Amino acid sequence: MFLEKRIEFSGHVAAIYSIDGFQDSFFTGSGDKFVAKWNALSGVQEKFSIKLTESIYKITIVNSGKHLLIGTNSGSLHIIDLIEKKEIKHFIQHKSAIFEIKENPFTNHIYTCDADGNLAVWDKTSFELIIFLPLDCGKIRSLAVDERFIFLACQNGEIKQLDVKNFNEINSFKAHTMAVNFVMMHPKKAVLVSAGKDGMLKFWDLEKSNSLLIEIPAHNYGIYQLSFFNSNKNFISVSRDKSIKLWDTSSLKVIQKIERKHGGHSHSVNAFWKKSDSEFITIGDDKRIILWELIL
Repeated sequence: MFLEKRIEFSGHVAAIYSIDGFQDSFFTGSGDKFVAKWNALSGVQEKFSIKLTESIYKITIVNSGKHLLIGTNSGSLHIIDLIEKKEIKHFIQHKSAIFEIKENPFTNHIYTCDADGNLAVWDKTSFELIIFLPLDCGKIRSLAVDERFIFLACQNGEIKQLDVKNFNEINSFKAHTMAVNFVMMHPKKAVLVSAGKDGMLKFWDLEKSNSLLIEIPAHNYGIYQLSFFNSNKNFISVSRDKSIKLWDTSSLKVIQKIERKHGGHSHSVNAFWKKSDSEFITIGDDKRIILWELIL
């Protein structure tokens, strides 16, 4: 089992900070102030781009591929109708960089989080603002949701737990010695997975008061994202240390580490889009976009 490089895409002239896709197309947002659209099968950039006046820190596709949400370094939120190919809403609710935009599959909500520690909750049909919460926890880079709770990855090293109905804070606990960069729900267990600026991966038992199950020194620098693949038998992590790691889920051991000398990135690997259960596309500060396949 190993990761193999399939396609490399090029077109941006600055660091690429965010990626999301739907079916066989995907979008990237960059410090060059462009959102570009790509064909994941051919590797060709499609005749669709969005030019803004600010660097783009987060993009997310919502409503089953109908809308693209774009968050910028100043806090502007742009809503693009992908069917009509036009902007339909533009909000300036946030006053600092938007680092997270997440659709809740269990409710009619979309969440946006910023560098000042604010959480905004929006109606995903009307895009009306429901509530704006100043949480005083530093930059919020990531959030995870289940049927009952929202978990926020905070710069002060805490994970905050809110209920999805009234948005009350249920719990807050110190998770990492430095900022929490990423959180996600385990696909098979009542477990929250967190990744920190400290390079640690941690697994938290949600059925036992969020107690720590295991911690792993996973990368040399901050971890920005992870996701499970191959029917959850493996997971991938990417980091500011310029590497991509393939893990065995059962043993929590590294199977493969990809660096520049293996065809990987030469700078920070900022994020990836999971195209399928065996394919993903990474982006980085080196302006490169790379499609990888898990070969069994």
